[in-house]
Amino acid sequence: MSIRLTENALQHVRDMLQKRPDAKGLRLGIRKSGCSGFAYVVDYADEITGQDEVFESDGVKVVVDRDSLAYLDGTTVDYVRTNALNAGLEFHNPNVRNTCGCGESVSF
Repeated sequence: MSIRLTENALQHVRDMLQKRPDAKGLRLGIRKSGCSGFAYVVDYADEITGQDEVFESDGVKVVVDRDSLAYLDGTTVDYVRTNALNAGLEFHNPNVRNTCGCGESVSF
């Protein structure tokens, strides 16, 4: 099982975590939502429980709950800037079968 952050994503997450020093890492997950069925969840990991798996990438902890892990296994997370106003995390997930037209939800 693995989740990988690109260099751009690592730098972005480090910057985010500096603003929230109590956070233990980045939390990634999925939830039911949208027209394709699921949406990615990105948050601070304020705690790590027994239901979480922790991946470390160049000193940055990525925390994923076990229910989401099967959907996220093999995912590479990148940070992309599309223009001066738009930037964000982009998921390259080999498990995705479909994405909705708006790009906000995926199906597995």
